[in-house]
Amino acid sequence: MLDIKFIRENLDIVKAGAIKKNTVLDFDRLIALDDERKSLQQEIDQKRTIQNEASKQIAQASEEERVGLIQNVSTVKEEIQKLEEQLKPIMSEWKALMLQVPNVPDPSVPDGKDDADNVQIKTWGEQTEFAFEPISHVDLMTKHDMVDFERGSKVHGFRGYYLMGDGARLSWAIWNYANQFFQAKGFIPVIPPVIVRKENLYGTGHLPNEAEDVYQTQDEDYLTGTSEVPMMGYHRDEVLKNSKLPLKYLGFSPCYRREAGSYGKDTKGLIRVHEFYKLEQVMLCEASHAESVKYHEWINRNTEEFIESLGIPYQTVLNCGGDLGQGQVKKYDIELWVPGEKKYREISSASYFHDFQTRRFNIRYKDEEGKVAYAHSLNCTAIPTPRILVSLIENFQQADGRILIPEALRPFMGGQDFIG
Repeated sequence: MLDIKFIRENLDIVKAGAIKKNTVLDFDRLIALDDERKSLQQEIDQKRTIQNEASKQIAQASEEERVGLIQNVSTVKEEIQKLEEQLKPIMSEWKALMLQVPNVPDPSVPDGKDDADNVQIKTWGEQTEFAFEPISHVDLMTKHDMVDFERGSKVHGFRGYYLMGDGARLSWAIWNYANQFFQAKGFIPVIPPVIVRKENLYGTGHLPNEAEDVYQTQDEDYLTGTSEVPMMGYHRDEVLKNSKLPLKYLGFSPCYRREAGSYGKDTKGLIRVHEFYKLEQVMLCEASHAESVKYHEWINRNTEEFIESLGIPYQTVLNCGGDLGQGQVKKYDIELWVPGEKKYREISSASYFHDFQTRRFNIRYKDEEGKVAYAHSLNCTAIPTPRILVSLIENFQQADGRILIPEALRPFMGGQDFIG
């Protein structure tokens, strides 16, 4: 959430940012509501001051004076109640609009409508070529009894799957290797709750805009699509010590997404599923743009290094304005080469938010001078499964139908070199 003072003082910049993110919002209505809000609140505060002063006088007054003073206090109290009733609908609409104001993108973010307009900034590795006719991860994994889509659909429904045998073992190997790799970067491993209260999704900015893609329980709680949500809620309403920053967490959790609006897209295989697992880098740092930029580059590079250690070709893209989330200032996507589709597919996103999320969560810190400020937040996918299996299996398939296991994963597969 942006500070209303910042919005008012930089209205043209905020409006331009909304346009860049393809967000339509009535800023004139927001400013008008804010004027009404401030005027009514000022009047309420003035009457409360009168009420408090009168209450003090009552304690010191004679019995005869007290009757009149009590009557005056009652009148002021009624006036306050009426003003507060007038304020309620204004505050409700004001809050609703404030929750829709997008964060301002960094000037380096390119213009664009959607992911088709993202800009490639890096490639690593050669796009895999084969001296034989390669087959898809679906056929490879089915051949080696690594997955069962048929029974997955029978039990779960559309997009259901069972990972079996070496499919399950390979997933565990990736988790264990990733846990070791990112802990060596200084991240604290955390297994957070994935059933969360609604306010946590509003805090990260996933609500209200992504409501159709989130699973809701009968108790009006939510299943998260990323451990970013509970990890940001971890320090809610806290004042942190500056000496503890930056905080670096590696969240690991099951994740749930309804994939609303994806009808007809990626209907086969493991690219787009309703439930999956993900390791997520989540950071809190000082309220400094330079610090946010530095750590944004760092967490994205961490995932690039992890992918490189597996030997999978990838590209990194800078996301355009239309492909940024509500709270994101800037975002990179890492996309892995998928031979069967002859294109790159997203595996990771790295974003920074300035204090957009921490204002909503009320996460602050006290600096050396004793000044309290909202921290800055960042996050980046460390690695998701089973999606990474798509590129890993297709890129490492052999002419004889076997699958070569990347060297970095072999210690976590009992020294096994091949599947099949």
